[in-house]
Amino acid sequence: MANVLEVNGLTKEYKKGVRAANEVSFSVKEGEIFALIGPNGAGKTTTIRMISTLITPTSGDALVGGYSVVKQPDKVRECITYLPDEAGAYKTMTGNGYLKFMAGLFAKDKAEQEMFVNRAQQMCGLGDRLNEKIGGYSRGMIRKLLLSRAVMTAPKLAIMDEATSGLDVINALDIRRTIKNLAREQGMSFLLSSHNMLEIEYVSDRVGIITGGNLLVTGTIDELKQKYNAENLEEVFELVVNTK
Repeated sequence: MANVLEVNGLTKEYKKGVRAANEVSFSVKEGEIFALIGPNGAGKTTTIRMISTLITPTSGDALVGGYSVVKQPDKVRECITYLPDEAGAYKTMTGNGYLKFMAGLFAKDKAEQEMFVNRAQQMCGLGDRLNEKIGGYSRGMIRKLLLSRAVMTAPKLAIMDEATSGLDVINALDIRRTIKNLAREQGMSFLLSSHNMLEIEYVSDRVGIITGGNLLVTGTIDELKQKYNAENLEEVFELVVNTK
């Protein structure tokens, strides 16, 4: 399979000698779910924001669908969607109103807008609740709405930061299954970031562990557990971060 994302030496230096991300390199294949994990302040969010074209790298580059985040950021934005942890929705809008409004920002015409909305309606599973105002939604309902909005355009790469943060078990499971189904059935690629190791172990094909701005190791869950003689990803994470 071809690489949807190729990250090559991405570096972000906020002040001289202090690098939030230091020559980070990895790739994500078509239909693959890749998770970037690390402790607080490790450089995960900085790396994700550079790939999302929200901040400019000090050096290095990343290619999304063959387009450079440095030289062709507008083209990259056509290939991706980004759902940050703190994302919200307009509480005075109904769910359907919100989806139609957001689809209108991306669609080329009315027919495509309707297609995007229909896709999101089916994916979120909120049914008649979409006719109600978002202000009355639970956190889980809002997150499902946001996820469906994020992927309704069928982007090549979906970038998600803490996709299930603060959700109960049932809603978290629903969102994880949706992500896995989109990757398996539609070939959508995902770049995830999360502190929930159970979630990452369940949903991801490969992971990369980053700390101090440095990407220390990448591999499948089984490869990493075998390499570090660990029973689960939490133990791998502890061993990698504490022995860097």
